[in-house]
Amino acid sequence: MTTPDSIQIFVPLTIRKRNGRPRIVPPDNITQEPAEAGECRNLLRAVGLAWSWRRRLDSGEFETAKDLAAAIGNHERYVTRHLRLTYLAPEVLRRLIYGREVPSITIREMTDLVTASWEKQEEVVFGE
Repeated sequence: MTTPDSIQIFVPLTIRKRNGRPRIVPPDNITQEPAEAGECRNLLRAVGLAWSWRRRLDSGEFETAKDLAAAIGNHERYVTRHLRLTYLAPEVLRRLIYGREVPSITIREMTDLVTASWEKQEEVVFGE
């Protein structure tokens, strides 16, 4: 009798489309941790995109936000509004990204808040 060179593991997952994207759905008897349920994935994605776009502008790959918007297929207003997220206070970004804290305001309200002081930003974003 020979021993097999590999093993097979069966994990009962379901793949469903959500907003046009495939998503892995765990079995019904598995519960998600509260931190996962509470995090704001859209906000994390927006902050990540904003920093990616800012790096591309800073590196000289694109001269203006209008050029960047045309290259990625978005409207200039959308790109410039999201670029404002790179000017949020470092403590706000730390709490959003590393602490996965849920803000008390929307992404749009957050983009309008960047002109406020860093202390005020933290107070408004987290409702303290």
